[in-house]
Amino acid sequence: MIIYIHGFGSSGFGGKASILRNKYKEEIILPSLSYVPSLAIDTLEQLIKLLIKKEEKVYLMGSSLGGFYSIYLANKYNLKAVLINPAIYPYKTLEKVGMATNYYDLSTFESTTSHLNSLKEFEVKTIENQNNFLLLLQTGDEVLDYKQALEKLPNSKAIVQEGGNHSFENFEEVLEDIDNFFK
Repeated sequence: MIIYIHGFGSSGFGGKASILRNKYKEEIILPSLSYVPSLAIDTLEQLIKLLIKKEEKVYLMGSSLGGFYSIYLANKYNLKAVLINPAIYPYKTLEKVGMATNYYDLSTFESTTSHLNSLKEFEVKTIENQNNFLLLLQTGDEVLDYKQALEKLPNSKAIVQEGGNHSFENFEEVLEDIDNFFK
């Protein structure tokens, strides 16, 4: 079972989530997570533990902040994870946010200093098995520096595409690479 972990301000109904729902149908869970990091991680850990208890194979796929969460969870539970333009230091990149809008339902929420500080609790300093990770990066990401992911995970498989953007343009084109990685 694949768990897709959306990015900051997104949901389980975003653009990539819709593509993944159409492709993987019953083989994917796309939760809409809290903007509070500890609640998001708790939800994801409950899902992972439930699936492991059911003896299901669990794979993670995370975009942006979801990539950060995926690093933490994949490292903790020894899972394979695909990281799509992942946030490596979200407590830095999100520090100017304050009030934010959910891209799906346009609701607003506040990203506080305590939320940002709590992200540091989930930072993985040393990533044990870098073979468990596939990086999908686009050099034109206007939000995050793709080189940070390459520096953090130098021994993982990486697909780096020139241009693109933070949303990962032409995401459908890498679905076969994702399938091959999870096999």
